[in-house]
Amino acid sequence: MITVFTAESGSGFHAPTLDDFFPPQVLFEGTWFALDRLMIIRLGVVVLLALFFFFAMRGRKLIPTGVQNVAESMLDFVRVQIAEEILGKENGRKYLAIIATIFFATIFLNLTSIIPFLNISSNARIGFPMTMAAVAYVTYLWVGFRKYGFFGFIKASTVLPDVPLPIHFLLIPIEFISTFILRPFTLTVRLMANMLAGHIMLVLFFAATQFFFFEAKNWMIVFGPFALLVGVAFTFFELLVIALQAYIFALLTAVYIDQSIHADSH
Repeated sequence: MITVFTAESGSGFHAPTLDDFFPPQVLFEGTWFALDRLMIIRLGVVVLLALFFFFAMRGRKLIPTGVQNVAESMLDFVRVQIAEEILGKENGRKYLAIIATIFFATIFLNLTSIIPFLNISSNARIGFPMTMAAVAYVTYLWVGFRKYGFFGFIKASTVLPDVPLPIHFLLIPIEFISTFILRPFTLTVRLMANMLAGHIMLVLFFAATQFFFFEAKNWMIVFGPFALLVGVAFTFFELLVIALQAYIFALLTAVYIDQSIHADSH
């Protein structure tokens, strides 16, 4: 659990800090394989997610029921609403595995931010968002290089047609930086920043609730119900952000792949 109060009586309210996102190592301390609380959450979520789809799809039936029906409904949402919507049926099915993996990994890791006793998303730390952004970016480059060749893809992605020659000296560096440098960075920071901010806000509201109910003096207790109400409301808002961030990450991955496929129509 994340500590926002000290143990001493009357110590008062303490806001969360960035130290919450770098807890002490608990396993394999001092080695390359050291695990802290957030890494254990990551591994646990990934294992549970893999087991869920393994058992759901292990004995597939023509007419799905139970867990298989849930899993197929989830996959159909990603396939229809994201992959095929952006890439079309053929390419949507071709790249569904990557897009679905990113979507489900993002949304389930985000959900830990509102689960009691976990109450933090490991996506609030840069490692996993960076890894998923790298997968999306490498896929984007691989598709483009495979179709157009190395220099052909660079040219198709940075040289705009029907532009006067002098303007190219301005546009090509801008296009190169935005396409090949900023994309993985923005994918990473968008997810990390949203989950970090959401965690801090939730901790602030519920820490304030605890303070007003159990530590505040005299009349200040009247703020307790308001802090609790705002905390609960923000939890539902955070649930919306969790789903939205997973959708945006997967959608942008599909968009980038589509741009790579059709780079010559840039």
